Amino acid sequence: MEKAQALASYSRPGNPHDNAPAEAGWSTLKTELLPHGGAFASLEGARLEGARYLDTYFNLDRRHSALGHRSPHQFERDFQPSLS
Repeated sequence: MEKAQALASYSRPGNPHDNAPAEAGWSTLKTELLPHGGAFASLEGARLEGARYLDTYFNLDRRHSALGHRSPHQFERDFQPSLS
């Protein structure tokens, strides 16, 4: 039986099949979320901590470059007065 050969990526940057944004997201998640030991005690613990991280810190308090390096909370507070 022949060994499977690794296939080169068929996608160029900017192509909808380019997974660089997803890879960058996973890298950020792993860097900011993983315990210093590098692993969770259980799969359930990892799920709970991941959900907490995404629902609170990442989506609400973490600064995003697309929002001028402000958190979504800060962005909304800054945007509110202009709606009045």
